[in-house]
Amino acid sequence: MTVATTITDLQDTTALEARPEPGTSEIRTEVISDLPSFLALESVWNEVAEAAGVAHPFLEYLWVRTWWESFGAGSTLHILVLRAGGRPIAIAPLMLTPIRMWGIPVRRLGFLYNAHVPRADFLIVERHVEVYRAIWAHVSRSRCWDLLQLCQLPEGGATLEGMAWLAAEARFRAGVWTSDSSPYLPIGPSWDEYFESLAAKHRSNLRNRFKRLKAMGPVEIETIDSAEGLADGVEDGLRLEAAAWKGEAQTAISCDPAVARFYSTFAERATERGWLRLHFLHAGEARVAFDYSLSYKNRIHLLKVGYDPAYARLSPSNLLLCRVLQSAFEHGVTEYDFLGADADWKLSWAKQLKRYCWLFIFPGTFKGRFLHFIKFQLIPLLKRPGFRHLRGIVRRGA
Repeated sequence: MTVATTITDLQDTTALEARPEPGTSEIRTEVISDLPSFLALESVWNEVAEAAGVAHPFLEYLWVRTWWESFGAGSTLHILVLRAGGRPIAIAPLMLTPIRMWGIPVRRLGFLYNAHVPRADFLIVERHVEVYRAIWAHVSRSRCWDLLQLCQLPEGGATLEGMAWLAAEARFRAGVWTSDSSPYLPIGPSWDEYFESLAAKHRSNLRNRFKRLKAMGPVEIETIDSAEGLADGVEDGLRLEAAAWKGEAQTAISCDPAVARFYSTFAERATERGWLRLHFLHAGEARVAFDYSLSYKNRIHLLKVGYDPAYARLSPSNLLLCRVLQSAFEHGVTEYDFLGADADWKLSWAKQLKRYCWLFIFPGTFKGRFLHFIKFQLIPLLKRPGFRHLRGIVRRGA
């Protein structure tokens, strides 16, 4: 469940200017809003991403471009490139999208984001305080948006706290929604020690199910990380991902052409960078479980899983994960990030969590104040016991 909090306005305000430190160059902001300019930005983007040292691939140009080509229809690019002395030192990957909130037309400025983006943020190499002020100076003076929405920011991170503070300083309305807590596993030196630290019932279930699966044929792990066998692997993986409840609920990747195009295209491109890992669990000749993962800077990020429901009683996804984690320990991987929410099956493997938040900023216009009131005062009120009737009215209006 998400939790909403408001940010109290500060009493003192100052003009928001990107003021350079003594002896440093002024920060200049360029707006990229057309596709040719975005495509020409690849080398600059890669340079900034590498220098910024981000620990995941979801801010890499390859990911952002593939996402835009798959999901960008109806939106307009509004990417900010910040330079100092001619050098690129930051990128704010933003876009403008017309949406409706409770029936009200709203111009939303936010990250290139949807439910298939696990992490988002600004890319900043240096002079962070000045960069945040420069970004805020640009967006606060712009009249092109009614809502600045920054999704999936790390709790306590510099972007969340810095942009919220700048908004409050300028007397904009702002609020934070707590999003999912995502499990992750720091990989240590010993698989045996880690495995023995798991709950006794979990270990027993794994051993019993491996034994039963082996009775059906040799149990092996297949990894596709290159162009060889990729097309067949992606097709088979998406089939497994849709085979169980996701297909029936129409939430599987293959149920939406745009989503299928995104994961298929990114798989092809990610192999060129050495990031892709498609893992399959084999029982004899049959592929019975699948995961779509990315290996990036010695960390593994789990994007999608699927399994053959005919083997559901054996928990094939858990058996696959067991072997993938064992391999990660043996090959010196530093972290396994489960991404997504803290589902019980993930928590049986990992107890540590990364928490994420959404930052909402509204201008001081009548519409902005009204939208802020609905989202951070009225909606929380309607969630209290005794407001079921009004809650239904608001939901229908949204």
